[in-house]
Amino acid sequence: MKIKSERDFWSGLMFLAVGIAFAWGATTYSFGSSARPGPGYFPFGLGILLAVLGAMVLFKALTIETEDGEKVGHFAWKPLFVILFAVALFGFIIPRLGMLISLPILIGISSWASDEFSWKATLINAVVLTTMSWVIFVKGLSLTIPVLPTIAGFGG
Repeated sequence: MKIKSERDFWSGLMFLAVGIAFAWGATTYSFGSSARPGPGYFPFGLGILLAVLGAMVLFKALTIETEDGEKVGHFAWKPLFVILFAVALFGFIIPRLGMLISLPILIGISSWASDEFSWKATLINAVVLTTMSWVIFVKGLSLTIPVLPTIAGFGG
């Protein structure tokens, strides 16, 4: 068996493994029925779909010839650590600084992970994503997310 697309092989294998893990993990929850699904119903279905998608990508990687074998390049460590740091920082500061400050910080730090970083695009993304998050989560879904900083004496 020859791998004809290295990139598809590894991504298909990852999707397959994650899908199986999620489906397996969902079996510890109640499934319910189709009319009244339980907490395990949806994650099990998504895990199975992800595993099937991974199997399809894996099959393609082993059967369809590509020009150069689509080699996997070097691992991008800088973006990985920048984004992990940004998400961890966001989780730490959102209860203290609120969504209106924490989300733009998350977007700003995460933008540095890109080779195509620009302040203009970062500011536009921060404004649009923060506004949409506020509309969807705070106004639309009525989630209790702190919006304003709590350390400055403001309520959430």
